[in-house]
Amino acid sequence: MKLFGTRVLPLLVFMLVMTGLVEQGKGNTCPSTFFSALVQLIPCRAAVAPFSPVPPSEACCNALKVLGQPCLCVLVNGPPISGVDRNMALQLPEKCTANFEPCEIMK
Repeated sequence: MKLFGTRVLPLLVFMLVMTGLVEQGKGNTCPSTFFSALVQLIPCRAAVAPFSPVPPSEACCNALKVLGQPCLCVLVNGPPISGVDRNMALQLPEKCTANFEPCEIMK
């Protein structure tokens, strides 16, 4: 009986913690992986290149709106992306007239 109790209790605690995290983040999570979200925003590459004067294209803005604010924030707070200026990426919602809340920048 002791073997049963030592395996079930940690699993139960883990499940309760995970359920709490999922409930807490409901509506504010990105359903895509980092790589998948990055691929979806390929049309925005020219608009987020460092020192780029190129405005976001219609394809970029459509991709951004489909992707959503939580995924944009995941990308901005994720690992560095070669050739992408994070500040310019943060300006995409405004330039695309997407009604997104600002991303909370993690340090």
